Amino acid sequence: MAADITESVPQAPWWGWAAAGAGLPEGAARVLRARLGAEIGEPVAPAALDEVELPEPELTAAALEALAGAAGHAAVSQRASDRLRHAAGKHTPDLLRQRAGRPLAAPDAVVTPDTEAAVAAILGVCAAHDIAVVPFGGGTSVVGGVAPLRGGHAAVIALDLGRLDALIALDETDRTATFEAGIRGPALERALAARGFTLGHLPQSHQQATLGGYAATRSAGQASTGYGAIAELITGIRIETPSGRLDLGGRAPASAAGPDLRQLVIGSEGAFGVITRVTVAIRRAPTRKAYGSWAFPSFDAGAAAVRALAQDGGRGDLPEVCRLSDEEETELTLAQSDSGATRTLRRWLGLRGIDTPALLLGVWEGTDGEVRRRRSRAARILRSHGGVPTTERPAAAWDAGRFGAPRLRDELLAVGVMVDTLETAATWSELPETHRAVAEAIRGALAAGPATTGSGAAGSGSGANAGTAAGSAGAPSAVQGHISHMYRDGASLYYTFIAAAEADPIAQYERVKAAANAAILARGATITHHHAVGTEHAALLPAEIGPLGVRALRAVKAELDPAGIMNPGKLLGAPAAANAAAAGGATEPAPEPAPGNPVLDSSPSAASNG
Repeated sequence: MAADITESVPQAPWWGWAAAGAGLPEGAARVLRARLGAEIGEPVAPAALDEVELPEPELTAAALEALAGAAGHAAVSQRASDRLRHAAGKHTPDLLRQRAGRPLAAPDAVVTPDTEAAVAAILGVCAAHDIAVVPFGGGTSVVGGVAPLRGGHAAVIALDLGRLDALIALDETDRTATFEAGIRGPALERALAARGFTLGHLPQSHQQATLGGYAATRSAGQASTGYGAIAELITGIRIETPSGRLDLGGRAPASAAGPDLRQLVIGSEGAFGVITRVTVAIRRAPTRKAYGSWAFPSFDAGAAAVRALAQDGGRGDLPEVCRLSDEEETELTLAQSDSGATRTLRRWLGLRGIDTPALLLGVWEGTDGEVRRRRSRAARILRSHGGVPTTERPAAAWDAGRFGAPRLRDELLAVGVMVDTLETAATWSELPETHRAVAEAIRGALAAGPATTGSGAAGSGSGANAGTAAGSAGAPSAVQGHISHMYRDGASLYYTFIAAAEADPIAQYERVKAAANAAILARGATITHHHAVGTEHAALLPAEIGPLGVRALRAVKAELDPAGIMNPGKLLGAPAAANAAAAGGATEPAPEPAPGNPVLDSSPSAASNG
């Protein structure tokens, strides 16, 4: 059964993605024991709220009163629970620190306006009182995008847009809909479904993330191959900045009136202002969904087949969801299921000379006739490139569990297993070598183990609540990858790495990330396809857009945010460090899943957006 994209879920807890579940699925535990040699201990619960070490808030009485005047007294909170929930996003270092009760920082207050006018007034107050502002949607950033950094200012607030969550207008003739930016994914789809439409933008963070977060991070959804990434879906956008309001787009379907400033705001990560409303292109909701799965003798063979679909196939031959797992991800997926069907599939593929398959999953959406025609054409192209069709079940099982992997990550972290994801994108000509180079860099970093001198400060004892799996230098790991966003000239590459957590799991994570970044830069790939820049990739931005590009963005920020209060440290990094990097021109890279058991892929595609 497909996941319900209109189903709302409880707000994520401050220490993870969802409330404590039933524990680690047996299939996942079996894979960990067999592949990693990990002894799975009892899960360690996150710290209780009264055990958390929160800094005292430092807002002055005058600043608090001014914020209350702008937003209303009930909209300004300094409660520990509210500050803690807004203290971090959802990437693994965030969660390790939160679970241990030792967040790096916390906002001095959380402000929840309910009108765009209140947002503008709050920005005025913050500029006057030297308060940094961190726009906060669903809090699902996996790159430090919502970290409550002061950036040298007197205090910092989290500006939570959760009360700005209305459908403002829906035009069935133009097929556009305008929403307030704080609406979460399921509520947005529910509002559209009531009128027979869909946006079709479904990142893995869909159940928690917001439309404003999608826009701020240039999000890509799991079905972006068919529906388009968020930058393609936005027709109009409004942003409140400390210098005033910008209303962009929406006048006409296209314009030659200078550069498209919408694209300057999309991906701006709160560094220029607060996105308060977004107009998006919508489609009629599909009446049919169909699945298909193909096995290829190798990841490279599968990538060549998908490239043919993207370049040589007719319009629409690519399915809405098109996901090619490499050999390692396919093996881990199959290993989680001990069913007779999986064993039969292995034997059947072996008879056809495919012993280490790469599995391609496709999901088509549309009308019955459209889906039949498109799937049939795609099947012909895939067969001509060596694809062996299997049953629909692998793709259907993935669809049923498409939003579940972040919950699995919670369970893995609780028992001491390091797991996280990273991503990039490359052109087709570079993709095979980039795929191998980055995977090998990750494996090498995991195998190296902790440095003999240690990095004490990096972890700050953050592994205290990370469970009991034992790790050592050279310990086994699993590094798996897939491509899931296809273009005529290339595709994304997405990696999940899994290993027993070391004594300092944050230092372990940072070692892996640095090695992967170095490999990505060496191959000339992008530093991020859809996770955004945040703090995690800020030092790498000059390598992507050049020192002059960084200075151009800083000039825009200086015009829209002259006091520099908007989301310090994100996108452009800390001013001194970013200016030094820009001046020097160099930077340092810092066939089926068992139903209900997603692949060991905490893919926030994250969890990444909003």
